[in-house]
Amino acid sequence: MELSADIVIIGSGIGGSSLACALAGSGARILILERGDYLRDQPESRDEVAIFQRGFYQPGEYWLATDGEKFLANNYYNVGGNSKFYGAVLFRYRAEDFGPRAHMNGRSPGWPIGYDDLEPWYGAAERVLQVRGALGEDPTEPPHSAAYPFPPVPDEPAIAAVRRRLAGAGLHPASLPLGIDIDEWLRRAPTGWDAFPNTGRGKLDAETGPLARALEHPNVRLVTNARVLRLETDAGGRRVTAAVVRIDGTEQRVTAGRFAVAAGAVQSAALLLRSASAAHPRGLANGSDQVGRNFMNHNTSALIAIDPRAPNTSVYQKTLSFNDFYNDDGGRGFPLGNVQLLGRVTGNILKANVPAMPAFMARLVARYSYAWFLTSEDLPNPDSRVMLKDGEILINWVRSNMQAHHLLIRRTRALMRRAGFPITLVRTFGRRTTSHQCGTARLGTDPATSVVDVDCRSHEVENLYVTDASVLPTSAAVNPALTIAALALRAGHAMQA
Repeated sequence: MELSADIVIIGSGIGGSSLACALAGSGARILILERGDYLRDQPESRDEVAIFQRGFYQPGEYWLATDGEKFLANNYYNVGGNSKFYGAVLFRYRAEDFGPRAHMNGRSPGWPIGYDDLEPWYGAAERVLQVRGALGEDPTEPPHSAAYPFPPVPDEPAIAAVRRRLAGAGLHPASLPLGIDIDEWLRRAPTGWDAFPNTGRGKLDAETGPLARALEHPNVRLVTNARVLRLETDAGGRRVTAAVVRIDGTEQRVTAGRFAVAAGAVQSAALLLRSASAAHPRGLANGSDQVGRNFMNHNTSALIAIDPRAPNTSVYQKTLSFNDFYNDDGGRGFPLGNVQLLGRVTGNILKANVPAMPAFMARLVARYSYAWFLTSEDLPNPDSRVMLKDGEILINWVRSNMQAHHLLIRRTRALMRRAGFPITLVRTFGRRTTSHQCGTARLGTDPATSVVDVDCRSHEVENLYVTDASVLPTSAAVNPALTIAALALRAGHAMQA
């Protein structure tokens, strides 16, 4: 059996769904191939013990590391991709992120396009994802040509008190830009959304945002349980002719005039490498030897601030951030990163992360805890890469810029104490936390040092595009989802020019 379309999109995450949304009105026959299936609502969808302690939604896929460890990847395969479990934080990269900048342990090379080139597409992405936010609170917020589509998700009383305490300590607390319909989310159950699956419409993710819009058009079709094994080209290697796909256990070819790979930074690189041929011996579109290289994953830590005098009565918590150290460390002028609230850490969630802690103690600590997520930029390095070994994914993540991340932790701890939180606990995340993976098929103007051009089109294969986090030249220090969406919308516009 052979399927055909005008445009095949591989992956229904933020990048693939946003591209489909951009192309839906063109009239072209668009076929989206998704490896997984729809998430169904079930009792475990809001059961924190099932999710965090029993790993009910854990995909169970392992990847290899070059130090010999085989680790649980935490990469989700379902309609909407990883965004079904994301925290729905939809920051724009800051204007400074697009230019070259010095860091404490290296240098970020910047982008071949500027913030102004992407600004209209950020606005379009905010409308598609129905972002709730506020301008004028965050000094690092770049210029917007229009206001956020909706006002910010309101702070709960306990978090409003934290906002006042941070402001009193000299910070600039700001409302997180969120893709959350809070009333709809809480209607299902009174929980946070960070790492909870979205089985309804309360969280605006790839499925409920751009994919839903795309599927309103009769020319757009989604096929689930369709795993793309490799891409085939013509004899000269200039055009992709087919995707070889396993659909419900049966292998078949899918032909199209154009193909877009949007399976996530790790899986997109793996697919291109698996598609090696006589015309592309190092992997498809990999004449530069850049496919899989420059893998970035953010340097991240969780910091729990405890005030035994101030119980945390919030349900969802995740409405607040500050970027006071984003562009300046308060000393030598180096950027450190972003600090934002995590979802509410309950006793059950805390015990899942500290299994040795007795349940009663976990509940007591959680009652007075306010959990924060600290993010610092991971710098591109060609030795940090995704590879294949005997068909399995092999990752050599070369961490960078950790001096800045450790300083961000120290600065945040000191400010929490100044704001009246005498106890702080920190855990720094490692390779298992791959939710911000990016950079393995980077965008650029030089075919010798990049994989795709500024419109996300392959330098070498004329009908091949990559429209996910793979193309990000730098990781910045904020959540990448909105930037992925903006680039995919921009690419879709260019494909119709």
